[in-house]
Amino acid sequence: MNVLLAESAGFCFGVKRSVEMADKLLQENQSVASLGELIHNEQVVREMEARGLRVIHDPAEALPNETVIIRAHGVSEQVLNQLQEQGNPVVDATCPKVKAIHAIVRRASEEGRFVIIVGMRHHPEVEGIRGWCQNCEIFENAQELENWLENTPNIWNKAVTMVVQTTQTQNNFDQCAKIIKKRCTNSKISDTICSATSTRQKEAADLASRCGAMVVIGGKHSANSIHLAKICAEHCEHVQFIESAEELDLPVLKNFDTVGLTAGASTPAWIIKEVRNKMDELNEIKVEEAPEQKELSFDEMLEETLKTIYNGDKVKGVVVAITGTEISVDLGTKYSGFIPTSEFTDDGIKVEDAVKVGDEIEAVVVRVNDVEGTAQLSKKRLDAAKSWNDVEAAAEDGTVLEGVVTEENKGGIVVNVKGVRVFVPASQTDLPREANLSELIKKTVRLKITEVNKARKRVVGSIRRVAQAERRARTEAIWNEIEIGKKYHGTVKSLTSYGAFVDIGGIDGMVHVSELSWGRIHQPSEVVSVGDEIDVYVINFDREKRKISLGYKDPDGNPWTVFTNKYSVGDVAQVKIVKLMEFGAFAEVVPGVDGLIHISQIANRRIGKPGDVLTVGDVVDAKITAIDEEKHKVSLSIRALSEPAPAPAVEEPVEEEAAPAEDALVYEVSATGEATGVAPEADEE
Repeated sequence: MNVLLAESAGFCFGVKRSVEMADKLLQENQSVASLGELIHNEQVVREMEARGLRVIHDPAEALPNETVIIRAHGVSEQVLNQLQEQGNPVVDATCPKVKAIHAIVRRASEEGRFVIIVGMRHHPEVEGIRGWCQNCEIFENAQELENWLENTPNIWNKAVTMVVQTTQTQNNFDQCAKIIKKRCTNSKISDTICSATSTRQKEAADLASRCGAMVVIGGKHSANSIHLAKICAEHCEHVQFIESAEELDLPVLKNFDTVGLTAGASTPAWIIKEVRNKMDELNEIKVEEAPEQKELSFDEMLEETLKTIYNGDKVKGVVVAITGTEISVDLGTKYSGFIPTSEFTDDGIKVEDAVKVGDEIEAVVVRVNDVEGTAQLSKKRLDAAKSWNDVEAAAEDGTVLEGVVTEENKGGIVVNVKGVRVFVPASQTDLPREANLSELIKKTVRLKITEVNKARKRVVGSIRRVAQAERRARTEAIWNEIEIGKKYHGTVKSLTSYGAFVDIGGIDGMVHVSELSWGRIHQPSEVVSVGDEIDVYVINFDREKRKISLGYKDPDGNPWTVFTNKYSVGDVAQVKIVKLMEFGAFAEVVPGVDGLIHISQIANRRIGKPGDVLTVGDVVDAKITAIDEEKHKVSLSIRALSEPAPAPAVEEPVEEEAAPAEDALVYEVSATGEATGVAPEADEE
């Protein structure tokens, strides 16, 4: 077996640099932590941990004075600031290519431009890029981007900047860039794919097209390794995506004369060497010799060549010539075989790309012409016959099959499954009743076969059954693992007057309007919209009723906590008048926390009503005279900041004030500290 190794396999510059920086810190015996796994390679991470490198996933986990190394993926500006505020020394190993993207999106935000990031959602590099800009969206492919643009009004006239994850494929970038140029009149597009990534992907594609099998080494959660495996699969039928030599399937590889080998950017040289050595073992394995074939006599060989073939026979032959209309096949008989190009395949693959002179090929006899000594063959029909067997077996055992939607038919769609046309009724597509079925054309779908009638060549399938089973599995997984406080990344599915329903992976939970914001809101739509992706956490759940209550507002943003951290009794605050009552005025001290200025504390003179002095919207200085920690109530006084009024010339009986200053604490507030009205006991007084 001949093994061809790609020239660019293994560590890229950025990964190599981060590993070398970590290695130097460990040699100096420093206390070092890596924010996230240093690279996407389990073996390297384990080795570093054994030498003392701690892996942390949040800046708050860093020990005092512990050096924190930022991996090649980079982090957000907020994370860097947090580490600096904590006093942790930082060694920034962010790849220079990634840092360049940070600069692009930061500058775009400063210019008021909207940023579009093309990359794998939730990948650490993409999350880091998002942390350097204000307004942005992330899209994994051109279809997502186009759908969003179609449903986003007035986006065409916005200033848009587009960047791409360094390990994305050039094809994905080109498709997205084409859409942006078409849809947005004011756009700046930056091709930020790493040149090393492009070179590695081109080498992999070339190698895969020349080899019978490919081996791709890399982490299963490494973006560049995943893309390498996909590219190889587009050019080679047999691809093994492995992380170490132990995962090699040698019995499969020994069936090929030439095998290609490449590796992702996070794969160290020693792992590549281990895999290569294990592949070389195949060349040392003694293959058991086949039983000696009986030598045929001349008469027997002549009889073999004169053998008659019939319509429907399955035959094998060797390709001897390829033209624009047919493939000539030597069948080793008196017949000259040929396959019309229209009978080769339905996959749309060019004949010259699929078969070469000298290849052995299998086909079925369509028509025999004894006069001319020719036999018309069909590879396509033989493949379809084999596929029929697979489809029938799948119908019996419930196996899930994959296929590509080729057309919209009356009442449904047609899916090509291994060359077999499978009809899927509209009700079984898993699309809403009013949806346009043409949206599925050219998409790969998963389905189950529900009916096979070989005599009528009719096959019926259901996408919905597979989708429902997958949703049930996701739902059960959530209910098995759910707990109060657990966080989920979900999508807003619908809005009501009392809250928002969020899909957290196959099951909906509700965020009550009171849990959407610490500030005053009247409708959930003031905070979220249908389709928004948001992070939520579980407040409560009921397994029997299948109900989940979710929270969205950040617990650290509690207005009362903000208030008590900022103010104390005796402090002077600038407040905003938000409501006038007969007994006083409510004023916002900090967003979400109101205080009461009793009518007796508004001015240093007697007034008839608060409106004689104050108006809603006024911003005034007031002194904090009392804070009730238990009931979250605040008393304010403007009068305390004023000079006392001059004594009256004639002493007259003074009526008792409506309420002493300390009684100003008696009023109703919401759970967040916002004033809602006077309490019952205040009315009674």
